[in-house]
Amino acid sequence: MLEADQFIGAALANDFAFFTGVPCSYLSPLINRVISRTDTRYVGATSEGEAVAIAAGAWLGGRQTVVMCQNSGLGNTINPLTSLNFPFRIPTLLIVTWRGKPGEPDEPQHALMGRITRDLIDLVDVPQCLFPTAEAEIEPFFARARRYMNEEGRSFAMVMSRDNVTSLPLNEVPRTRHTAITEYNNLTTGGVRPARRQVLEQILGDLPQEDAIVATTGKCGRELFTLQDRDQHFYQVGSMGAASALGLGVALTASRRVVVLDGDGAALMKLGNLATIGAYQPSKFVHILLDNGVHDSTGGQSTVSSTVDFAAVALACGYTASWVCDDIPGFRLALANSGSKAGPVLIHMRISPGSMIQLGRPTLAPHEVAQRFRTFVTGGEDPLRHSRSGS
Repeated sequence: MLEADQFIGAALANDFAFFTGVPCSYLSPLINRVISRTDTRYVGATSEGEAVAIAAGAWLGGRQTVVMCQNSGLGNTINPLTSLNFPFRIPTLLIVTWRGKPGEPDEPQHALMGRITRDLIDLVDVPQCLFPTAEAEIEPFFARARRYMNEEGRSFAMVMSRDNVTSLPLNEVPRTRHTAITEYNNLTTGGVRPARRQVLEQILGDLPQEDAIVATTGKCGRELFTLQDRDQHFYQVGSMGAASALGLGVALTASRRVVVLDGDGAALMKLGNLATIGAYQPSKFVHILLDNGVHDSTGGQSTVSSTVDFAAVALACGYTASWVCDDIPGFRLALANSGSKAGPVLIHMRISPGSMIQLGRPTLAPHEVAQRFRTFVTGGEDPLRHSRSGS
């Protein structure tokens, strides 16, 4: 059995200092110690999939990351592992517990997942090993995992059994509710709502090119690329709902302002992201929600956004200011005012359905987009830089 500090010390020696996840009793000693130490960062997520996306953003911000979760939540990680981490070659170290391990008595809800946990990890093409049980096993594991993650750009998993780590008490500073004055600004006029393209053109014209922009999956990212391709853009493909969590990971690890371009369907899918963003209070975070009321990429089926006051939800979750608008002048005013606010802010921009007729797709492969964006965010030299139209 290991002591948590033995494992964490080796993790830090290999540059793993950013941890996120959802607790499990098997993980408690490790999570409690990560939270209690001053040389590690732990971000508690509302779901395991959100944790993977937060870690992806932290990697884009220049960090090596660890995601910890119970195997019952492994299913929640499948979408971002396969449609975010895999195509973008964003590695993370997964620590997955083995509840319901064959031969060990456990609760009935863990029986099936316990039987298939290791097969499921294999199925999503993530190499794995058992969590070390002796101090001498830790460093060889990290050498193997780090080498694979750096060379292949892929994630690596450790499967933790019961009592792998000795129990430790939690020394956590209680999180206090954000008490600053919050602002709800209604700038709607009730006129004809603009197209997404018009809003994106204003963003390209008004935002400084020092800002990092994360565009959600679907036609938002495609339209942004078609209008202009820039190093500051991260075009998310797949992993619907993950853009704001990824943006949070970037904001917590980088000095640049982060602007997330979200959609109503995507935001509704992972509404818990707003709670995590509000709780962790990234100081330079602008969340722009482009709400056309439909799933535009799949034929225009209605979402339930017409009954949701996203601006009020954001404030209830701890955002410091929010605006709701439905025309370009109102949007430009909100965008200009957002720069003077500390903490996360949300602009709920209501737009009309539809998209550009001549709609392109990013010509860079996802992993090239990720590396270019990471280089931009961290201020390093971009090894993939080449002549690109519109940049």
